[in-house]
Amino acid sequence: MQKKMTGEQFTVPIGPQHPALKEPAHFSITVDGEIVTNAFVRLGYAHRGIEKAAEERNWVQTQYLLERICGICSHIHSTAYCLGVEKLAGIEASPRAQAIRVLVAELERIHSHLLWLGVAAHEAGFDTLFMYSWRDRESVMDILEGLSGNRVNYSANLLGGVKCDIDSAQDEAIRKGLEFLKERLKHYLDIVTSDALFLLRTRGIGVMTRNQAEVLGAVGPTARASNVAREIRVEAPYSMYMEIPPIIILETNGDLEARFVVRIKEMIESCRLINEILDYLPPGELTVRVPRRIKPAETIMRVEAPRGELFYFIKSNGTDKPERVRVRTPTICNMTSVVKLAIGSQLADIPVILAGIDPCFSCNDRSVLVDRRGNKACIWTWEELRQYGIRYYYGDRT
Repeated sequence: MQKKMTGEQFTVPIGPQHPALKEPAHFSITVDGEIVTNAFVRLGYAHRGIEKAAEERNWVQTQYLLERICGICSHIHSTAYCLGVEKLAGIEASPRAQAIRVLVAELERIHSHLLWLGVAAHEAGFDTLFMYSWRDRESVMDILEGLSGNRVNYSANLLGGVKCDIDSAQDEAIRKGLEFLKERLKHYLDIVTSDALFLLRTRGIGVMTRNQAEVLGAVGPTARASNVAREIRVEAPYSMYMEIPPIIILETNGDLEARFVVRIKEMIESCRLINEILDYLPPGELTVRVPRRIKPAETIMRVEAPRGELFYFIKSNGTDKPERVRVRTPTICNMTSVVKLAIGSQLADIPVILAGIDPCFSCNDRSVLVDRRGNKACIWTWEELRQYGIRYYYGDRT
């Protein structure tokens, strides 16, 4: 970490390569003593060109590509894409397939929130909670592996349905795993609301009022911790959520403690939803046929990812490839709140405030490169972008 002094203040640059950051991002923090007086963030270092690559792949290949936007919430990306493409094609997956999609999405929510719980506890110096929560996270990963064969990128979805079914043995394994997790989650809820040392790092820290959350456009648990009832599964229900709606979890304090409480209560609510889906799992086929070529049209799809609203724009042109796929992830919506809340906070609280939104920079960073060096803007092809990346890697920055 380097420090640059400007008058009575220090500017502390963090990243894009830094031991405290698991992904590349650049933060410039200006402090007066221990108090942050200004904050700046620059994103865009994880250039993978996924949106551009989607234009060169057919509808099926694009689904597996978009699952790689994020390893922790791969299923919800795939679900948003499949629902959008099915809308363009004028088809609808069977009720059983829709139910299994939602079941896997709720398991993924538990997995994502448990992973976040450990990381955020670690940033607050509570490594015991980090180790216990990650140990218990193995339970939900084992359930997902039993369903799909994979522990991270589940690939449970297909265009027109799902590829994995639930038999009686899997039903029993899921219920048994959730019963264990519910007891552990109640224990964690007690810890984050009663541990004296932990509360010193969370209670009254990074407070975002309801008005601030609405103005800054916060989404997901970050917004709901500030009493903003913004929940896509309830506002614009999709798949099985129309029959089994979730209960919106809200807290009013808007601080880091509230963000912990909201996410833990959401995991308990996900356990309820999964059990209810298993109780009323409808019979039927797992897939329906999707045409190879989709007539020219465009659509949007909004779903609730573990971090908040995930927005997809999909455009078809009558071929077997999408003309455009645009993705807006929750991190970009919530990152503004980090910069705002950092000002006036203690420098030591910045890592926990950042972790409080559960950021994912690989989710956020995708690229379509536009060359503006000439008189006319020119959008590069996928091959031009790939060749530029190779040249850049070997030191040719022209």
